[in-house]
Amino acid sequence: KEGANPDKVRGQLTEYGLVPEEYGGDTMFVEVSARQNLNIDELLEAVLLTADAALDMRANPNKDARGIAIEANLDKGRGSVATVLVQSGTLHVGDTIVAGTAHGRVRAMFDDDGSALTEAGPSRPVQVLGLSNVPRAGDTFFVTADERTARQIAEKREAADRNAALAKRRKRISLEDFDQAVADGKIDTLNLILKGDVSGAVEALEDALLKIDVGEGVQLRVIHRGVGAITQNDVNLATVDSAVIIGFNVKPAERVAELADREGVDMRFYSVIYAAIDDIEAALKGMLKPEYEEVQLGTAEVREVFRSSKFGNIAGSIVRSGIIRRNTKARISRDGKIIGDNLTVETLKRFKDDATEVRTDFECGIGLGSFNDITEGDIIETFEMREKPRV
Repeated sequence: KEGANPDKVRGQLTEYGLVPEEYGGDTMFVEVSARQNLNIDELLEAVLLTADAALDMRANPNKDARGIAIEANLDKGRGSVATVLVQSGTLHVGDTIVAGTAHGRVRAMFDDDGSALTEAGPSRPVQVLGLSNVPRAGDTFFVTADERTARQIAEKREAADRNAALAKRRKRISLEDFDQAVADGKIDTLNLILKGDVSGAVEALEDALLKIDVGEGVQLRVIHRGVGAITQNDVNLATVDSAVIIGFNVKPAERVAELADREGVDMRFYSVIYAAIDDIEAALKGMLKPEYEEVQLGTAEVREVFRSSKFGNIAGSIVRSGIIRRNTKARISRDGKIIGDNLTVETLKRFKDDATEVRTDFECGIGLGSFNDITEGDIIETFEMREKPRV
């Protein structure tokens, strides 16, 4: 990656007790790039050396499976899809499992090539279908005797998580600062709802936000987090608790966006975690003074994709709302997830003629420059940045 500084990373990791061998420590470092096929063999060799030297890699395959959820997401066609690593025992299709607060019978399993499996032994990563909801990255899973037992365990875990979240939200006042808290009045609080495309990203964002040093008199609360597109329930919760909704690589459906606009709910969208952290930290410290705001111009649904040697892929679309204008900014989403942002409408056509704008219910051809990952059913949203009056 351009601008990467491996030596700086090595130095930062020493703060966590990971001292490189070249600094006199015992931690192996390998500089890799999958894109450039750099040092992949060296990485595999380092993994094997570390395993041989320090780890007991034995596991009993002849018992009920246990392991950990590596990643999970909500798929429109398949429901909850969890990538799990079997650490001991053997996982079979038909087993009933509990993973965090999720439970269910394993309907299907797939390996990293997408091939269906009937069982998976120790050290095998697999995709599992059939869970009731999306587990969190890092949740442990295990096989239970039946679905009733699995459901009871999951419900108890969910109740415990809910109670822990409620306890975390309460402002703890000590005797030393009680008088000052009373004198200052109500403590300022920023409530957040976090939604993302995968659970790992949502957890990483939450962890980073909760580490922000907001100082005295200010409190940050994550009142809800989840995986998938922003829903009406999210907006309703934000309305009740005066929360800001943070979308990480996800967007709301059009009717949900309209509801949020009516209710005055602030929704912010990011594709880089640190951009979200910077904005929220600035808001908490009273430094965020936006001068511009994003204004939606129009949306279009892709009906067909045409290949052009001159312009790249052209999205044959119908304008669903507002106006599509040439040279405006655009983003494209698929099943509620953003797949391209900060793009430009470089080409706009009505049949074979160039157009400067196309209005609602008219068909048009939209070209997004070098961005070619377009398919039928995608939603193209155009917007512009307008100066926001300061109050």
